[in-house]
Order: sequence, then C-alpha cells, then structure tokens
Amino acid sequence: MDLETSRGIFDDDVATQLMIEQSLLQRHKQSQIKSAVSGDARRIIQVSPEREKIFNAIKHGDENALRKLAVHQHAFSEEDDTGFLPLHEAAMQNNQNILQITFTASPEDAKHRKTHMGKTALFLAVEKGLLDNTFFLLDNGSSPDSLDKEEDSPLVVAVRNNHYDMTKLLLNFSARVNQEGAHRRTALHEAARLGLTDFVDLLLKYGAHPDARSSYGLTPLALAAQSGHLEIIRTLLRRGADVESQAQDSATILFEASASGNPDVISLLLEYGADANVPKHTGHLPIHRVAHRGHVKALALLIPITSWEAVDDSGISPLHSAAAGGHTQCLEMLLKAGYDPNFMLHPWVRRSYDDKRQSALYFAVSNDDIASARVLLEAGAMPNQDPVKCLQVALRLGNYELINLLLRYGANVNYFCRVNTTHFPSALQYALKDEVVLRMLCNYGYDVERCFDCPYGDGSHVPDGYEGWSDTVIKDTLFCEVICVSWLKHLTGSVVRIMLDYVDHVTFCSKLKAVLMEQKQWTEICQIQENVRCLQHLCRLKIRACLGRLRLRAPIFMSFLPLPDRLKQYILYREYDLYSQKSQTQSK
Repeated sequence: MDLETSRGIFDDDVATQLMIEQSLLQRHKQSQIKSAVSGDARRIIQVSPEREKIFNAIKHGDENALRKLAVHQHAFSEEDDTGFLPLHEAAMQNNQNILQITFTASPEDAKHRKTHMGKTALFLAVEKGLLDNTFFLLDNGSSPDSLDKEEDSPLVVAVRNNHYDMTKLLLNFSARVNQEGAHRRTALHEAARLGLTDFVDLLLKYGAHPDARSSYGLTPLALAAQSGHLEIIRTLLRRGADVESQAQDSATILFEASASGNPDVISLLLEYGADANVPKHTGHLPIHRVAHRGHVKALALLIPITSWEAVDDSGISPLHSAAAGGHTQCLEMLLKAGYDPNFMLHPWVRRSYDDKRQSALYFAVSNDDIASARVLLEAGAMPNQDPVKCLQVALRLGNYELINLLLRYGANVNYFCRVNTTHFPSALQYALKDEVVLRMLCNYGYDVERCFDCPYGDGSHVPDGYEGWSDTVIKDTLFCEVICVSWLKHLTGSVVRIMLDYVDHVTFCSKLKAVLMEQKQWTEICQIQENVRCLQHLCRLKIRACLGRLRLRAPIFMSFLPLPDRLKQYILYREYDLYSQKSQTQSK
C-alpha cells in the first residue's frame, strides 16, 4: 500500500468518526429537550407524574380522584405538548363538577392562558358548545374576547357553530359585538355569510355595525348577497347598509349578488338604488357574471338596465361570458336583446388568453359546445375571426359534428397556422389519419393542388449549401416533407389516393414518388395518373374553380344557384360526404 492510498484511507476514517460524533451529540441534545415545549418562547416544561393523573381523572370524569389530586396545585400549572392545562381539558368535558374542581385548584391566571393554538378554556368550551361550562367560566372572569391563532373570537365560533344560546350568552357577558378577527371580519360578517337570520337580528340588537368592512372591503351585505340570503339583505338594508359600497376589487353589492343569481335579491338591490353599470376592476359587470353562471331570471332583469356603453367599456360582451359558461339559453336571450355575435374582445382582455381569442364563438368551440356554437352561427357569428381558427380547435377536438357545423357556416378550410406554418393549408395535419375529416375538408374547397406544389420536382430535396438548418424547418414546410416522415409515410398512399378525387393530373416530386411506390395504392394511383380523367370529373373541377372557394363554403349561396339539385349535389361532392352518410345510417 503506497503513502497516498494510506493517507486517503486515514482521511476517510477521520471523516467517518467526525460524522458519528456529530450524530451522537445531536441525539444527546434531542433527548435533553424531548419533553413538552411551551408557546412561542419554546421553554422546557417540567412534567410531574401528578399531571398525567390529573388529566386522566378529568377525561374519565373521576371527581373523587380529582379532588384528591387537587392538593398538587403545581401540577395544575403544567402544560402538555399542545399547551393544554388541566383547565383547558376540563372546559371541554360535559361535566361542570369536574370544571369547578379544576378551576378551584388551578392558578389565577389559568383562565387566561392559551394553548399553542391560542385557545383559552372559555374558547374551548364555546367550541364544544358546552353552555354551562361557558357560563361558569364567564361568571368567574374569563374574557369573552380572546382571539385564537386563527384570529377567531368565541363569538364568531358560536355563530359559525349555529349556537344561538351560546351567542346570546356571550353578548350578555359583554362580548365585543364589533370585534374584528381574521381579515377584519366581525361576527355579523359570519352570520350574514351563513344566512343565519336570527343571529343577524340578535347581533344588530346588541349594536353590531351593519356596514363593517373586512380587509378586502367586503361588508356583511356583500357576503349575504354572494349567497342570496334575501331576508338578511332586507334587514341590513333597512338598518342602513350601503347598497353602493364596493370591495377592494371594485366589486359592487349587485356584482356579488350576481354570483347566486337570486332574482328576488337582485330586484331588491335595484329597488334600493344599486347600479348595474359599475364594473369590477377587471371590467366585468353584473350581467357578465349572471350570463357566465346561467342565471336566466337574473339575466332577464339585468339586460334592460345594462347600458351598451358600459358593456363596450368593459371590453367583453355578455355573449362571451354565456359561451364560456356553456349556457345556450342565456346566449339566445342576449342575441334576442340585440347583442352583436361578432363583438370581439378588446385587446387588454385578449392579452389574458395565450391563444389571443376574440370571439364568443371561439369560447363555445373551445368548450366543445355544439348547441352554443350553432346558436351563435345562426345569429351570424363569423367563424374566421380569431388568430387561432375555430375550425382548427374543432379539428383538434376531433368532433365531427362541430367540424361539419363550422364548415357549413363558412369556416375557411384553407387557413394557415400562425406557428410552424406549412406550404399547404394547415387543416390537413389533423385529417391525415381520418378519411371522414379529410373528405369534409376537400368537399368544402381544400386547396389540394397546393399539396403537390414542390419546388424541388425531380431533383434532390436537400437545398444547395444546406448545413443542417434552413428556414423550412420552422416555416413553409412542404407536404412531401410532412407525409414522408417515418411515422406517417404508411399513410401516403391512402391520403394521395383520396386527394386525386379533387384534382386533375398532378406531378409527384421525387421524394413523394419514392414513398408512394412502396404503398399498395400505387398501382391504382398510376392508373389514374396515366389515363385521361373523365369529362364529368373535369367539368366538376371547372365549375368549382369558377365558383371559387368562398362560394363553395357558403351553403346559402349554393341554394340560390339556378341548377338542378342533383347537379348541385355532384358539384359539392355529396357522394364523398362520409359524415352525412354515417349520420343517416345511425339515425335509421
């Protein structure tokens, strides 16, 4: 063994020994302080054997044993690892004799001491709903206003637990009715939120402020409005609550009421002067909220009193909200009232969406909501207004009915995706494995010829000077480059064969031809390419070219053409409309 190796082993031994010593020292420290720790000061508590006996006697209701242990008064000052004194434990037992014995044996300050969760003995008694224990502790000087670590008061806990007698008892012992707790909420906030009408009346009788504001600017009236508690809202309004108050986010009472959509609540607020045209800081109005949640009756109330100017200033139409929520009936009501199906989101609203969506139709299509999309399209919604086309979303979802619906109302099959654009219209990428969708696109005027437009022709597809990177990697990718990749080239034969039904003769580039020759459809493709196409087929292509793609995707225009129906059907490739054929078969 050389010197370097020996020194390395020695260093490793030293390091290992040091780690062992550190571990033992840490273990020794932990054993020294493993007993209970009290409060935030983390002071070590001395535990006597009597304390455990006292706790056991309290839990088991053994009054005789507890009286005998009362002589060990020092043990009644000892906490357990949660900060509980014997008095805390006794306050939670439904046995007032146990509580009296413990209280008498405990030090004077025990009634004010808190557990690690900040709860006094009184707080625990209220929490457990023990009325007699609470009365005893209050009668013996316990504070009714002590807050726990969650900043809840005994009064708030009594309200939350729906304990009316407890609430009244605390108020009779001068509990501060307007004491602020978590987020500066009062007991009245809690009662209004929970819809506890009797508690609201009681708290107001004892002087509760009817318009107290939380740290978020919410009043009891706002919380009652959120949940639609009509009687509480009426009571608060009669006691002077401000119907025009706004939260920190500028949400009005009427906006909060729109969450529940209770028409009686909304009518009452309007009667007291609520304004339907005051927006939240996001720009949303009450009408947006009821439309999004599908509150039909509330919407009927808000439509006539919401101004067009307020909606325009908001940057978003209620139609967007109804479409986002999937509420077709709300859409119908808004359209009937004159809302524009082509109202586009304003730029500052649009920016909050990654896809920069603009139209209400886009929301419906994104939700795969055929009923809402149909209502909007029938009202005149344009399907090609969004940066990411509605048709692209429908193709991605793979919903035949939705794709067909959009195509029937003029969706552009020849759109180009804004990211990684291709030389051919982008819709084809979603149809390579699905003949039904591919036929749909082609029937509605997909530019098939563009797929065979390859600048390389019979030559090599590697550009001169190519060094592993070109702009074709990120834009203007050719059809042959897409369809000939290893995981798609098995589809080449079937896709090209279908495409030949929509073109005259085409020229295959060297790359596409090489892959096609390996496919089983190659023989049939050769027959089509080597022979003259039938006159009927050529006439159809010529008529379609004269009509133009814009007219081909407009069924209304086609219906006015002075041609026999049979000829119209032929021009529109109805024999290749696999979706309609499939739907008819299923309906039978």
